[in-house]
Order: sequence, then C-alpha cells, then structure tokens
Amino acid sequence: MKNFSIARRQIDNISVLDVTGELDAHTASQLENSLKALIDEESYRIVVNCSRLEYIASAGLGVFMAYIEDVRSLGGDIKLTNMNDRVYNVFDLLGFPTLYDILDDETEAVKGF
Repeated sequence: MKNFSIARRQIDNISVLDVTGELDAHTASQLENSLKALIDEESYRIVVNCSRLEYIASAGLGVFMAYIEDVRSLGGDIKLTNMNDRVYNVFDLLGFPTLYDILDDETEAVKGF
C-alpha cells in the first residue's frame, strides 16, 4: 500500500485538504473522493496544501483537471499551496500554473478567496 493520506480542515468557509505522501494511480481515488465529498457538501472554496506531498503522477494530476471546471462553474476554485520544488516542477511542466493558482503559502491562498 502506498503512503498517502488526506486530512481535511476548515478555515472559515474554506476547506483545506492536507495531502501527504505519494499521489499516483493507486492513491488518486482518495483525492477524487475528497473532492467529490466537498462538491456534494457545496463547499466550493478549496485549498490543497501540498507541503507533505512527496510525489505526484499523471493520475493525480488528472484528478485535479477533472474537478477544476466543475468547482469553478459552481462559483468556487481550487488553489494549490506549499509545493516542494520536485512536485511543482511536474505541475509546471504540464502547464498547471496557467490553469491553477499555485501559491507558496496557505495563508495567501485563503486570503485570495
């Protein structure tokens, strides 16, 4: 079993997902389930804190792509924060900084809503 977990917390009306470990084909369903649950609860202001994310594969990136338009069409957004250089480089290589707000700090992301 891969080392991956998601913890959820609230900052005012913003949902923060703290992702830890390796996000790949084996663990992407956990992120997908978390995002689905937030949408079902009508929680459309989402920050994903990646400070403990060690690795991301294309399956993990696909989950983010699958939900960004849904969340935005409902008046919300998904902001990504606190990435290490290795993880950021994967997002950057695929052009994610033009599609997502990728911020250095969670506080900055929360203030952006």
